[in-house]
Amino acid sequence: MSRITRRATLAAALTLPVAARAQTFNRPIRIIVPFGTGGVADLTARAVAQNIQPILGQPVVVENRPGAGGIVAAQALMQAPADGHTLMVASNGTAISASLFRNMPLDPPKDLAPIVIMGAFPIAIVVKPDSPIKDVADLVARMKAEPGKLNIGTITRGSTQNLSAELFKIRTGTQAETVVFPQTPQLVTALLRGDVDAAFEITGPIFGQIQSGAIRVLGVTSAERAANLPNVPTLQQQGVPDYDVSSWNALVARAGTPAEAITAINRAVNEALVKPELRNALTAVGVEPRGGTPAQMGALLAADTARWAEVIQKAGIAQQG
Repeated sequence: MSRITRRATLAAALTLPVAARAQTFNRPIRIIVPFGTGGVADLTARAVAQNIQPILGQPVVVENRPGAGGIVAAQALMQAPADGHTLMVASNGTAISASLFRNMPLDPPKDLAPIVIMGAFPIAIVVKPDSPIKDVADLVARMKAEPGKLNIGTITRGSTQNLSAELFKIRTGTQAETVVFPQTPQLVTALLRGDVDAAFEITGPIFGQIQSGAIRVLGVTSAERAANLPNVPTLQQQGVPDYDVSSWNALVARAGTPAEAITAINRAVNEALVKPELRNALTAVGVEPRGGTPAQMGALLAADTARWAEVIQKAGIAQQG
């Protein structure tokens, strides 16, 4: 979706009818985040929560429930009443978990009511500054010339970054060893040490190192160039076909939540995302504000669930849990 189309969608969403907010919500609203504090999802949720409180007329509290690939947060959501007062941050991880985990407490398409996409953030392919790999085409050529010899680093098996690397190999018809690290600092250390030849990571945690020249970007995985890296071409622009991956964070509720509550929250988030202070807060952590309708959020979740199921199967990643 182009930025012009996204702005038009955002404007349209603000015209959606909404029930009287005072009647829709009568106590604090809780947003469950499936990650720890300080990460992109947490920062996004807190920035949005702060800005929708005055619109909805109730406190909006962020509650971190990390662990088990989002299962802990999903359990908390499913145990709460489906009345719109308990929400959850959904992400690429929600779509991935449907195929990655055997014992999920919910079926995302069946059990979740989509509300709105808060923001998206691209993944970058990075190398160390003095790497002989000059661009994505060069990386592909080297992977084809020496099948299985290059090492590609990512965090956490089954993460969006990890599956993006696997999708890259599928789309380019190449082979490489994917090396997994527990967190971004270890990944960057391995990259600079030469233990991995390239790495896939979201731009937020490594943006300072990109700006300082400590690491070099070959390309971004989104269909459009990243707002914070406008001079870096996308993978599609560098000849990788049918490749469009962005991490995203959205709000969902339990299926069965009243339509007026879904509409009220959707409208509040879209209204807040127009404010410069919220847009600036999100872009500061590498997040591009999105917004839109519940239907668009649901379509994104369904499309990513299908895509990552295919990648998990083709990459031979074993189910967990």
